[in-house]
Amino acid sequence: MTATEQRLPTEELRELFLFEALDDEQLAWVAANGDVVDCPAGADVSVEGEPAECFFVLLEGTMTMSRVVGGSEVETVRTSHRGVYSGAVQFYFGERLEQRYPATVRAVTDCRFLALPAGPFAAVFRDWYPMAVHLLEGMFVGQRNSAELVGQRERLLAMGKLTAGLTHELNNPAAAASRAADALRDRFAGMRHKLAMLSEGKLDGEVLRALTALQEEFVARVGAARELTTLERSDLEDGLGEWLGDHDVPQPWELAGVFVAAGLGPDDLDRVTGAVGDSHLAPALRWLAYTVEAEALLVEIADSTHRISALVDAAKQYSQMDRTPHQPTDLHAGLDATLVMLGGKIKPGITVVKEYDRSLPEVPAYAGELNQVWTNLIVNALDAMSSSGGGGEGTLTIRTARDGDCALVEIVDTGPGIPEELRSRVFEPFFTTKPVGQGTGLGLDVSWRVVVKRHGGDLRVTSVPGDTRFQVLLPLTEPAA
Repeated sequence: MTATEQRLPTEELRELFLFEALDDEQLAWVAANGDVVDCPAGADVSVEGEPAECFFVLLEGTMTMSRVVGGSEVETVRTSHRGVYSGAVQFYFGERLEQRYPATVRAVTDCRFLALPAGPFAAVFRDWYPMAVHLLEGMFVGQRNSAELVGQRERLLAMGKLTAGLTHELNNPAAAASRAADALRDRFAGMRHKLAMLSEGKLDGEVLRALTALQEEFVARVGAARELTTLERSDLEDGLGEWLGDHDVPQPWELAGVFVAAGLGPDDLDRVTGAVGDSHLAPALRWLAYTVEAEALLVEIADSTHRISALVDAAKQYSQMDRTPHQPTDLHAGLDATLVMLGGKIKPGITVVKEYDRSLPEVPAYAGELNQVWTNLIVNALDAMSSSGGGGEGTLTIRTARDGDCALVEIVDTGPGIPEELRSRVFEPFFTTKPVGQGTGLGLDVSWRVVVKRHGGDLRVTSVPGDTRFQVLLPLTEPAA
């Protein structure tokens, strides 16, 4: 830009809407302190992020305003309207706020601007409009504080949802392990009782060794037994019950269920008969049944504790408790951990589809904050499908891919979609389409600020009935300071 010696006369200044209400003394100050600068087509008037030194008013020509979003420059304004302003637009804060240009302003055609120095203009502006400055400061500080409170509130709400889901998910395996431990105590007591009965029958050592060998074989088959359908199980239990009844074994229906679950059949029980004879068959079978049940219960306890351990690991991954806040981050690990944490909200009618691009590199990010974004987007998708009148059925698709210099994460649902007239408002704070008491309208606003403000990325939405997709773009490289 080139500053000229020209000064705008007060009459011309009064024609600009910004200055039309100034008195003669105020206009004289603007005329004396404002430089007229020429800017050729293609030149930058101000650059986003650089120290803001001047307040610019367009006098002639066409200019654009743009911001860097997701590593790409996005044009937000294009205008030739005389009098529009840019640059140090918060000059009235003076040194109480770090003054940086919020956007890049570029001349499309040859332009002329009036440039007012931000510091001196702030001093006189506060004298001219003290009440207006107080109101502007209050509005700015209020919005900033509100944004912080909204973020805290949304984090608490998200934590509440996850705590409820995690409690539900942990309760199931914990209860299963507790039930299995109680049952195991009874089975061991039964084993001790039946072993005493067998010993009273004066079994010789050879018979006892054969019975013990069968016990080891049957126990080994517990974990390898294939899953049976209800019909298959019923037919096998009927057949085994008949065998037990033919051999005068008391309560055959109890033993039949235990042996079928372990993958045992009549041929296996014939071997028991051959080992102990008919006189000791009933206590021998009862002892073997207790042994098989005990092993099955131990398997159930192991599975339950493994599930609890996996949930704790997922919670640790989700919260990033043992990691530094900003680091190279595996997006897939965070998405998987979020799905585990939200397992209680995923109804049986919802199909979850993962389409991950495993070649995607790690992304420099605040992993814990991104997990909050995934939580908000996935919960919204699940709620949309639950309220669509389809009985809580649908497909949740989570897709990752590379998009130029960015990583792309898509959360797609088959819900009813977002009406076109509401689509532009979904990122507004406190805006929600959910019934009163069911939504805060904070989640998407917080998500937008995390993705755009914290990570220099972009958050977009496209929606038609049956296909709503939120797209998160995150730069693959650390943005320049």
